[in-house]
Amino acid sequence: MKAVEFVDGVPTTAEITDPQPEATELLVAVEGCGINGADILQSSGNYAPPPGAPETPGLELAGTVVAAGRFCRRFGVGDRVMAVVSGGAQAELCSFDESLAMTVPASLHGSMAGGFPEVFSTAHDALFSQAGLSMGERICIHGAAGGVGSAAVQLAVATGAQVTATVRNADLRHAVEALGATAIDPADFVEAGPYDVILELVGAPNWPANVSALATEGRISVIGVGAGAKVEINLVQLMGKRARLFASTLRARPHAQRALVARAVERHILPLVEEGRIVVPVAATYPLDDAAAAYARFTAGAKFGKVIIAP
Repeated sequence: MKAVEFVDGVPTTAEITDPQPEATELLVAVEGCGINGADILQSSGNYAPPPGAPETPGLELAGTVVAAGRFCRRFGVGDRVMAVVSGGAQAELCSFDESLAMTVPASLHGSMAGGFPEVFSTAHDALFSQAGLSMGERICIHGAAGGVGSAAVQLAVATGAQVTATVRNADLRHAVEALGATAIDPADFVEAGPYDVILELVGAPNWPANVSALATEGRISVIGVGAGAKVEINLVQLMGKRARLFASTLRARPHAQRALVARAVERHILPLVEEGRIVVPVAATYPLDDAAAAYARFTAGAKFGKVIIAP
C-alpha cells in the first residue's frame, strides 16, 4: 500500500507492507486522515511514536472496514468508522483496536470525517474531562481558527458557555464568529476577561498573561505549545486566584484510557453532529501523493479548520 513517510524530515509517499489486523483489530481502507501538530513534530524528529505504534504518521482517520479480527464484535466489513490512533493513519490502509472505533455519522461526508476524531476528542477531553467547563461560564480559546480550536469553540458554545476566541489572522475572525464565539486579536484577551477557563493551544506567547486573565478559581488547560513551551509563572498570583492548571496529550495515553475518550465523544458529541449542530471546517484537501503539499499548507498557517489527506 501507499503511505506517508519522512525522508530527512520531508514528507513523501512510499510503498510499504499492508498492515494485518490482530484478533481485536479492524483493518480500514482510509477515506480521509487529518494532519495535526503532532505529525509536524514527528517529521522533525521531536515526537517519536509510542512503543509499538507504526512509524507512518497520522493520528486520525475515517474509512470503511475491509477486514475484522476474530474477536471483533461491534463492527464488520463494510461499516464506516473513524478513530484516533497512535499512528499509521496517513496511508491507504490502517489497522487499530476496535475499541477505538466510532461510527461515522451520515452528515460527515467523504474525507471530511477524517478530520473529526482527533480534534474533537482532544477538545472534549480538555474542556470537560479536565477543566470541567459548565453552562454560563466564560472561556477563552487561544488559536481558535485551527482544527482543535474550531472544535473547542463549537463544543463550548453547545454547552452554553460564553466564548471568547483569539485569532491572530484578522481575515479568519469572521469564520470563527460564525461558530458562535467572539473573535478578538490575541493582544486584547486580558482586557476581555476574566475567564473561568482558558484553553491554551498556542503556548509561550500567552504567558504570564493567562494567569492575569483568569478569574478566581479559574482553570487553564494546556494542550498545544506550537509557539513555544517554556514560560515563567508567578506562583503567588496562581495561589491568590486559587487557580488550577491542567496539561495533557492524547496519543501517549494507555489504550484503555483512549477507548474511554472515544466513548465520551460518542455519547456527548456525535448526537450534536447528527443534528447538524457540529461541523468540521476543512481548509484544504490533498491526495496521498501530494503529502508534501498538504504538510506545507498546514505549516503555512493562516487557515481555518483542517488540512485533510484523502487516500
